[in-house]
Amino acid sequence: MSIKILLADDHQIMRDGLRSLIEQQRGMEVVAEAENGRAAVKLTRKFRPDVIVMDINMPDLNGIDATHQIVAEFPGTKVVAFSMHTDHQFVVGALKAGVSGYLQKDSAFEELERAIRTVISNQTYLSPKIAGDVVGGYVEKLVADESAAPASLTDREREVAQLYAEGHTTKQIADRLNLSVKTIETHRRHIMEKLNVTSIAELTKFAIREGLTTLDT
Repeated sequence: MSIKILLADDHQIMRDGLRSLIEQQRGMEVVAEAENGRAAVKLTRKFRPDVIVMDINMPDLNGIDATHQIVAEFPGTKVVAFSMHTDHQFVVGALKAGVSGYLQKDSAFEELERAIRTVISNQTYLSPKIAGDVVGGYVEKLVADESAAPASLTDREREVAQLYAEGHTTKQIADRLNLSVKTIETHRRHIMEKLNVTSIAELTKFAIREGLTTLDT
């Protein structure tokens, strides 16, 4: 039986390249492609992939929060984070969200193949560069130490914070999340209170610092 794979990346050329390479491998097939985290969640519900190759920084809903939602709903689905970022907030955030593997986008394809086969056998895969340069000997402490976590926003509040940071208006966010404008305004107020910030600019700084989005998303 083939390993069913979902590709989640906001760059079409990256998805095209990965699909071509993956489908040349024995026992692997790409069942769907997603251009952002929200689409990845929806397509996971539809196709039930065995493994998701997930970019961390994507618009609308980032890969970390998408992973958290997917793993909570489908604990048997394995997620391999495939990112250009090695900063600890991205790596630790991904591990806390439930990824089973993490490697850089400049890795050779053979390493991605190895990561997919590793996580499907219920093991964790961290590329040597990630493990050596970033995670080192303190990742377990960071993952376990809840005091190191950012302000405790809910999943919905994190979504709203990301969308505000990406420049969406309250009405646009309400339409995107199928919620009322009043509900989004309430979420924004709660976010501001929890983060002790008073402007969207400050909220944006928080979103970038915590890896919800980046300046080039």
